[in-house]
Amino acid sequence: MPSSTNTASVEKTAKNREKKRRRSPYSFLPLAWSRGAFLKWLRRTHAWLGLWGATLGILFGVTGILLNHRGTLKINAAKTDRIERELSLPDPKPENIEMFGTWLQTELGLDEKWSRIRTQKPREISWGGKSVTQPEKWSVSLSNPKRGYSAEYWVGNAYTTVRQFDRNLFAFLNRLHMASGMGVAWILLADTIAGSLIILALSGILLWTRLHGPRLLAAGLIFGSLTLAIIFVWQTF
Repeated sequence: MPSSTNTASVEKTAKNREKKRRRSPYSFLPLAWSRGAFLKWLRRTHAWLGLWGATLGILFGVTGILLNHRGTLKINAAKTDRIERELSLPDPKPENIEMFGTWLQTELGLDEKWSRIRTQKPREISWGGKSVTQPEKWSVSLSNPKRGYSAEYWVGNAYTTVRQFDRNLFAFLNRLHMASGMGVAWILLADTIAGSLIILALSGILLWTRLHGPRLLAAGLIFGSLTLAIIFVWQTF
């Protein structure tokens, strides 16, 4: 006959097996959600969003690295050529900044309107130990991912200074990343990619199974990366 010790050991093993069967195979999902319709929906959502954002995700990933390395540890891939020239104003001269912008747009052969127009009123400044009146200044600028223009005109001068910025492929992609000079359609498209990345991250956490390690390890990785990010940001202040 089996001893009482062996019987207790068998009963304990059976209880452990039953407990494991009642435990969700997904560390961050309750048992009721780890099978059936919800799990099927979660997997499909994760897969389709990954497919939707795959191409643009690569674009944003590459340009994100380039943008991170603009200052420290520079990667000299994105380059912008700057051309500066002076244009003589017509006679009679433009009477206001709107007329100035229209003339300059025609002179440069631009189809797009100026994205930024700014007027700086006359003001008193110190020059050579004397107080003089600085004339009014007009500034206009236009920027798209491939090229940018900016012009300044001191009212009364016979010329205006125009700066042209020509960007190479990587600089162009960086401007796409920042949605600089892009229309509403591109901004909304970029928003969908950003939203997809958020949902992918959250659904990926929920699908993280115990086969990859215990919950404590997962929590440690999450809070460890968050803590490092906070420390590095805190050091910049």
